[in-house]
Amino acid sequence: MTHLPACAGVGFKAEHASDILDGNASVGWFEIHPENYMVAGGPRLAMLADVCAQYPVSMHGVGLSLGGGDPLDARHLADLKRLVDRFNPAMVSEHIAWSSHEGLYMADLLPTPMTKTSLDQLVAAIDMVQSHIGRRILIENPTSYLPLPQNSISELDFITEAARRSGCGLLIDVNNIYISAHNLGFDAEAFVDGIPADLVGEIHLAGHERDANDQDSILIDTHSRPVADPVWALFDRLIARIGPKPTLIEWDNDVPSWPVLQHEAALADTRLNAVRSRAPEMAS
Repeated sequence: MTHLPACAGVGFKAEHASDILDGNASVGWFEIHPENYMVAGGPRLAMLADVCAQYPVSMHGVGLSLGGGDPLDARHLADLKRLVDRFNPAMVSEHIAWSSHEGLYMADLLPTPMTKTSLDQLVAAIDMVQSHIGRRILIENPTSYLPLPQNSISELDFITEAARRSGCGLLIDVNNIYISAHNLGFDAEAFVDGIPADLVGEIHLAGHERDANDQDSILIDTHSRPVADPVWALFDRLIARIGPKPTLIEWDNDVPSWPVLQHEAALADTRLNAVRSRAPEMAS
């Protein structure tokens, strides 16, 4: 399995292919959503093969509906396994969310109630995915906009327990933490400080926007802007404690030109390298 390096990566976009596939892209790795490549053949798979031949690739799923109560879709699992077997990605991950119910699919990542019942269901779903594709996955902390009244377990305890019980790892989205802390009123720094270092396999960074309603202070996870300064500060705080990790710049809407995206990745690498340079000093 290709190693996912502890440096900055970005999401692969077809409009950037000419800049990337010349072999000179100054980023360490790329992420793709496997759902975009669940096809029988054609130019899309050929392009993915070219990317995988030159760079480590992470497959970050958006459609398994791990956090729902329904059984996982057998066809989706089979399609995912086919991609994993063919392209041997460096990492596979999914969201703690649900997107299907009783055969109806919704193109969204809807919030999973944080209860004992939903925790048991999530662990069972992770176990099924890991057994089916034959490897460990990472699960990503959600973005929250409103508190769910049925929640009885804190988010940090919920994701940690799910990872410990299933043997998976954590994909920590720092932007999600910042947004959720703002929207729900919890302490983002305390959350970051409580994340178990041994479980973190990858980090995500992204931009966000304030809700368009002037009467509403809610932040929305849009992936359409540069990383905000408070999110960079949380990222610095996290990697100062747990060390450098593979770090993705997510920019999925209002996608910028390649140099803009490359610059954002370089900002992450600067921070990761600063932590590396302090490692001997911290050890002494």
